[in-house]
Formats: sequence, C-alpha cells, structure tokens
Amino acid sequence: MPRGSWRRAWLLRKDAEAGARAAAEAGRSAAGGGAAVSGPSGQNVTMDEGGMPLLPDSLIYQIFLSLGPADVLAAGLVCRQWQAVSRDEFLWKEQFYRYYQVARDVPRHPAATSWYEEFRRLYDMVPCVEVQTLKEHTDQVLHLSFSHSGYQFASCSKDCTVKIWNNDLTISLLHSADMRPYNWSYTQFSQFNQDDSLLLASGVFLGPHNSSSGEIAVISLGNLHRIGDITSCSVLWLNNAFQDVESENVNVVKRLFKIQNLNASTIRTVMVADCSRFDSPDLLLDAGDQGGLPCRVFDLGGDSEEEAPDPGLHTSGSGRVKEGLRRMWDNVLDGHAQLTDCALETKVAELLAQGHTKPPACSDADTRNKYLIFTTGCLTYSPHQIGIKQILPHQMTTAGPVLGEGRGSDAFFDALDHVIDVHGHIIGMGLSPDNRYLYVNSRAWPPGSVVVDPMQPPPIAEEIDLLVFDLKTMREVKRALRAHHAYTPNDECFFIFLDVSRDFVASGAEDRHGYIWDRHYNICLAKLRHEDVVNSVVFSPQEQELLLTASDDATIKAWRSPRTVRVLQAPRPRPRPFFSWFASRRR
Repeated sequence: MPRGSWRRAWLLRKDAEAGARAAAEAGRSAAGGGAAVSGPSGQNVTMDEGGMPLLPDSLIYQIFLSLGPADVLAAGLVCRQWQAVSRDEFLWKEQFYRYYQVARDVPRHPAATSWYEEFRRLYDMVPCVEVQTLKEHTDQVLHLSFSHSGYQFASCSKDCTVKIWNNDLTISLLHSADMRPYNWSYTQFSQFNQDDSLLLASGVFLGPHNSSSGEIAVISLGNLHRIGDITSCSVLWLNNAFQDVESENVNVVKRLFKIQNLNASTIRTVMVADCSRFDSPDLLLDAGDQGGLPCRVFDLGGDSEEEAPDPGLHTSGSGRVKEGLRRMWDNVLDGHAQLTDCALETKVAELLAQGHTKPPACSDADTRNKYLIFTTGCLTYSPHQIGIKQILPHQMTTAGPVLGEGRGSDAFFDALDHVIDVHGHIIGMGLSPDNRYLYVNSRAWPPGSVVVDPMQPPPIAEEIDLLVFDLKTMREVKRALRAHHAYTPNDECFFIFLDVSRDFVASGAEDRHGYIWDRHYNICLAKLRHEDVVNSVVFSPQEQELLLTASDDATIKAWRSPRTVRVLQAPRPRPRPFFSWFASRRR
C-alpha cells in the first residue's frame, strides 16, 4: 500500500483514538473507572485488552464513508475491527455509485456476488495497462482479428502486408505475407475461419486504368450492377472457403440475395449473427425506460407506412407500379411536382422495386436461423441504415443448381426483413460474443436535417454515438455510449472498428485514443493512448483482460488488466534442486 495511504490511515486512527480516550477519561472520572464507560451522548466506549478504547463500528463506518476506495483499503489493514468494517457491503455500495458515477436507480449486475467484488471487477480487471508495443508494420495498421482459440491474431496495414502473430505472454511475429506482388494496394480486413485453419483477408486490388476492386470473405460482396446514375443493386454470394474440388459440377459459390441500392448507396460491412447463440441475460438500462427517450424500433420490411399500398391502386404488384408511374408522370407534366434528375430516378426506382421485390421468406418463429447484417441506405450514399436479412438453414449451403440455372428471366430484388435508420453516418459495427447484441458506431446528422440531394449528405457530428440494438427483441437498448470522437468529413470513406467481450465494449477513435466501456453500467472505464488515430481494437476471445489496439502511428499495442500484470510480475518461488532435496531425505 502507498506510504501516503498508510500515513493517512494511521493519523486517522490516532485522532479517533484520542477523541475516544478523552471520552473514556471523562467517563472514568464520572463513573469511577471500568471496562465499559459512558462516552459522548451516553454511548458506551468498549476497551480492548490493553486498556485502549475501541471505536464503535458505526463511527468507523461514518469515517470510512468520507474516504476514497484506496484509503478505505489502507485503513482496513490497521486492525481486525477496521478490516471488518472496510468490507461492509453498504460501504462499498456507496463507494461504487460515488466513484463510478452510476445512477442510483441502476441495480447491481445480477451476476455480481457483492458490491466489493463488483467495484474490484471494474477497477482491477479492465485491460488498461500497456504491456507491449509492436512496431513491425511500416504504415498505418487498419485492422486486427483474433483466432477463435486466442493463440494467434492477424493484422492488416497500409504497408500491404498481412501479419500473423503468436499471442503468448510476450507477443511475437510468426509470419508476414506481402500482397504487393499480387497488385494489391493495401490490406484492410482479415478473419479466421471456425477451426482457425484458414485466414481470409481482404484488400484493395489495383486493376487497369486506375480501377480498384477486391474483397475476399466467406460471404462476399460481389458484383455491383448499375441501373442508373445513382441506382444499382448489390448481389451477395455464398462462397465455399475450401474450393479445391475434383469436379467442376460441384458448386463452390452460390447467389444468396440481390438487394436494390437507391440514391448511390451500396451494401458494406457484411456480418452474420447466429440466433441460436442468444444466451446472455438482458442488459440493464433499457432505453425504453429512461425518461421517455425515443427508442429506435426495427421496421419490418414491407410494413412501413411508406410502402403501404394505396387503397385506390390495383392489388397486383404490376398494377400498382403502372398506376404509380402514371400518376407521377401526370404530376410532372402538370407542373405539380418539380423533381431533379436524381430525385426522378429515385422515384422511378422505388416504384419499379414495388413490383420486382420478393417478400421476406416466411419461417417458423421458433426456428433458430441466422441474420445477414450490413450497412446500407436509401437517402444518400453514406451508410445510414442497417439492413437485416434472415438466412434460412437451407440457404447456408452451396449445394443446388449451378450458378445461373433456376433463375427466371425476371430478375427480382430481395426484400429486407428489418431496416433501422440511425439518422447519421455509420462508421463501425460489432456483435456481442453470443451474437444477441449489435453495437454500432455512428456520427449523428443534425436534428431535423433532411437529405435533399443524395450526393450531398448532411454534416456529421464529431462526437461518436455507440448505439446498442437487441437482435432478439429487435429494439434499441441502453442510451448511446459516448466519449470518443472522429473528425473525418462526411464525404470521405472511413471506418472505426469496435469489439465486444462478455463484460466490456471497446472502440477506436480519431482523437488518438481507444476506449473501454462497461456493457452493463454504461460507463467509460479507460482511455488508451496512441500517437495517431486508433483504427481497430480487439479483445482476446479467451481472455477479456487482454486487449489489442491498432493505430495510424503504425503500431499495435497490447493492454492487460492491473490484476493480470501483478500476477505476471509476481516473483515465483525457486524450485529446490532435486539432489538437495534427495540428500536431505537421506539424512
């Protein structure tokens, strides 16, 4: 314990004992002495075996309430009585709410065994101590990913390499793959397959005439088919990771969905959530119960007011489209509707989509399927919506017709099952370990802003909102987590990767820090310093007290909890030599 804390605790005891001794002397003078005498306000002052007065526990408790957590722990080392009071549950409940500034109506986490242990978890088990800095990259480090076992991790960088690292007590470089011979510009994302036998990496491929393309993943974003200047469709493909097959008649790729893109938007940041893993308890601080704040609700595809059919229109899809087009052209020709070329194209695309969109597939509510989650948009090209499409079990296989067969002449678009609009620029997404909660980094548009031109999105805030959505109830939960900032303008492409562990959520930021929040109490616990933008953070899947951060300063930093650092730095007993032990036994 620090010397200052010891000294404060000792002085505190001496002052308290002096007051008690004075009270005891006054009591002896009045009562003629004894083991228990009357103190101030008629209280009995108990004496110890050496004749020293013992303070009542209630008085010690009141004194400890005025101390900070470190001083309380230091005072608890003075004597057994003080040690017992320093572990009082009500004392540490007060310390918890006061130190972490948590609202008093927030209950203790259901899994916590005591207020003292809960305080200790947030104070001692957060990975906030820098233990190692890796400098093998020569340019900005963009992304980090752990293997499922936690034994290895990969990093991608603007230096156009993918590096594999051995995650031991001291991290070491295992392998570095230079992608420049393959005409890549840089590597930007990587992910291990389920058994960690394969690493999938994506990067930017430089093609002829300064064109660029690329993206390698199990579910990859394939062709972008243009329909107009600002209208297109994205086709999502299912790829077999192991494509070494003996017969060319065996499918290794299969088209999953065709999604229409409006107003120059496109699908990005594709991920899959496994509904069968929804096993975590409900989070605290439900957004719907916090002072009547508005709660974002997932809109079921095809059920919104904007898509509700006009009662005066025909019931068939083609009839609605023809009637809608006729009315629109009548309004344009009569001068009632003044539409720009982009607005006109968008309106026509929306009407055509009503007759060429498959409704969401029906499935049993009890069936545990998967969700395909991605960023998209319908108002402007900047990603401002989250699209969710259910993947049925029979769709998660490349078996079936050869690519192109079984497809009708009418190329349908697939409808989304759920869409959520965050009214801002989405710059990062991540799933909780059980896939139930979706965390989203977003930079908000100004309140009340309206997108007039799809090529000119609204300005975005510098403060990042970390939103939380429950994929089980399809609602937003918790207030937005805040602390981190970003400064890149809205017309530039950027991404801030985040990661979620059992108890914590972490994110990078453009303010040269990484951040860690507690998932249950909604509080920021740590700021992790870098010299430039922090692009990516990742927890070890086997040990949430280890966090890695990647930055534009070309470094990767490893952070461990204070508890882990103490354990690793503790001196270990030297084993007795075998021959010395054997000789002592023979005597």
